[in-house]
Amino acid sequence: MANQWLHAKQTRYAAYATVYILVALAAAVVLNVLADRYNKSFDTTSNKRYSLSPQTDKIVKGLDQNATITYFNQSTRFRDGKDLLDEYANLSPKVHVDYVDPDKNPQLAREDGIRDFGTAVVQIGTKRETAKSMTEEGLTGAFIRVLKGGTRTVCFVTGSGEHQIDDTGRDGFSHFLEMLSRDDYQGKAINLLQTAAVPADCTTVVVGGPNRDYAQPEVTALQTYVENGGRAFFMLDPPLKIGSTEVAGNDLLTAALQGWGVTADKDLILDLNPIGQLAGLGPQVALVTSYSSQPIVSDMKGTAVGFPLTRSLELKDAGKSTVEKLFDSSGTSLATSNLSSAEVRVDDPSNRKGPFTLAAAGSYSVGKPNMEGRFVVTGSSSWAANRFIGFNGNGDLAMNALNWLASDEDLISIRPKAQDDRRITMTRAQLVRVRLISQFVLPLFVVVAGILMWWKRR
Repeated sequence: MANQWLHAKQTRYAAYATVYILVALAAAVVLNVLADRYNKSFDTTSNKRYSLSPQTDKIVKGLDQNATITYFNQSTRFRDGKDLLDEYANLSPKVHVDYVDPDKNPQLAREDGIRDFGTAVVQIGTKRETAKSMTEEGLTGAFIRVLKGGTRTVCFVTGSGEHQIDDTGRDGFSHFLEMLSRDDYQGKAINLLQTAAVPADCTTVVVGGPNRDYAQPEVTALQTYVENGGRAFFMLDPPLKIGSTEVAGNDLLTAALQGWGVTADKDLILDLNPIGQLAGLGPQVALVTSYSSQPIVSDMKGTAVGFPLTRSLELKDAGKSTVEKLFDSSGTSLATSNLSSAEVRVDDPSNRKGPFTLAAAGSYSVGKPNMEGRFVVTGSSSWAANRFIGFNGNGDLAMNALNWLASDEDLISIRPKAQDDRRITMTRAQLVRVRLISQFVLPLFVVVAGILMWWKRR
């Protein structure tokens, strides 16, 4: 009986163990099948550095036809691009990825002009574009070129002291131009005094902070351009006269804008928002944290922009144009009309109390179906210069405005952020304390705890 009972018990244990092993194997198989079919990952970084940007998400999910990404590399190196390509494929069922080894299929590689390993080609319909790099920036750029087609040129007006796109200094627009190239725009400088007309290849014209007056031919060229369906971005600084800094009033240009419903006041905004002071901004920098529902800024909730040395705007629909506010200064802001003194007097009784409109977007009715002029006006230009365009959402605002002006609304989004710098800076004394605790105190604590435990059991 004892042997029978023992054998029965062993059999039961063996059966339990077999069932447990089979269940574990089945669970492992199911999990692997699900993981292979549904490739999901979670990005826990604070700025979602390892996730595709909202811009890419919007473009890929908005596809109305199938797209194929062909990745050319050696068979043993397909893994180099697989993680990134899988992210695109996971965004939409319309995206398909093909892997091609140029050594095994030289004809296909020759047809696409592939010269280097690790190259991707995006095809939608009959249109094909080669990615400039195997990064999100390069792949999404290829999608944009296929979808948009043609060359889109942003023309920067020059000749009256505007920010220059070839200037890499603090006040230049070279970083702005670099951001444009990432969205596959071309940038070039134009001089309206030489031609008195906006070139026909300009998709959008940028007037970037002139500090001298525009002549009537220049203003007429810009006015005619917009009223015939063109797109223009006006950044007009307040007419400051402080020391060596002198910005002309540009009355002819501001009068043209007033005819479209945007009045640029001759004042300077002083922002007393304590949050801006915590961010290291002085009162001459307006900190903006809330926005209207206009497409340029509708996706910028939770993102701040900084506007240094800005003037206020007054809006009113006029004639064939309609205008809409983009954002205001804070409720703690003031507007001073004293533009010739370096002294900031926040207690001046003549100061006007905010909030004030700092940026606006408008449309001009051309009178033809599916055609309108568009314009964006800001009371400052320094926010888009090299020294400030990297501040929080300034770059997003600049690119969103250009996207809207060029009728590329599907590109409007918050772009991917750079990797956070989270290094810990410590003094020498703090480093010594950390070293003593990690090398001596903690190990000693473990040794003492072990001795006490041994003594107790003994």
